[in-house]
Amino acid sequence: MAEFNDFLKLDIRVGTIIKAEIFQNVKKPAYKLEVDFGPEIGVKKSSAQITDCYLPEELIGKQVLGVVNFPPRQISNFMSQVLILGTYSKNGVVLIRPDFEVNNGDKLG
Repeated sequence: MAEFNDFLKLDIRVGTIIKAEIFQNVKKPAYKLEVDFGPEIGVKKSSAQITDCYLPEELIGKQVLGVVNFPPRQISNFMSQVLILGTYSKNGVVLIRPDFEVNNGDKLG
């Protein structure tokens, strides 16, 4: 079982997707995202397997939640710097998003 202190180690922030494109040459369909997490964190890149529910152009401007303190992960020829959060649903991965627009960089609390 995870302890509450384990959860507190995660730095989960709100960011706005500013760029989304199809990630070519990967085994599972994915997008390359650029997400603005505000002035403290900055713009970070992420690979996201969210192609079943979203088109790249629909993602621009959407706010999402992401774990910003995992080490970067090499995926094919791309360095993914953050983990964008979503739920595994019957139709594909659905992004976890705030109900209302908030500041980029706001922490999950």
